[in-house]
Amino acid sequence: MRASSLQSVFPQDTNSQGSLFAGTLVGWMDRCAAYAAMRQARGTVVTAAMEEISFRTPIVKGDLVEIEAVVESVGRTSMRVKLDVWRERIEDGTRELCVVGHFTLVAVGRDGRPVTVPQP
Repeated sequence: MRASSLQSVFPQDTNSQGSLFAGTLVGWMDRCAAYAAMRQARGTVVTAAMEEISFRTPIVKGDLVEIEAVVESVGRTSMRVKLDVWRERIEDGTRELCVVGHFTLVAVGRDGRPVTVPQP
């Protein structure tokens, strides 16, 4: 399963250097990972782990940020989601891979306990 999202970096999203706050980006990544995992699980998911987040290039005010999430593997109740974060410069349309990460999400039922995930 896949999901993607698009965000614009506004002044309130940046630090004193004009770069996107890492916490803001990680929040956007978490949502996108959840969307992909929800599609696979066909239900509610929760984030169990964030790992291997590699910040390669700063994202700055005015950039568009596209997040691509792909469920890479499915266990009994958990899924590992790979995220690629791209920035696009509006002025010239150039795109650059800025961040790569992996999140683990768990499918949960109404009682909050893990449930089985349908296999791909």
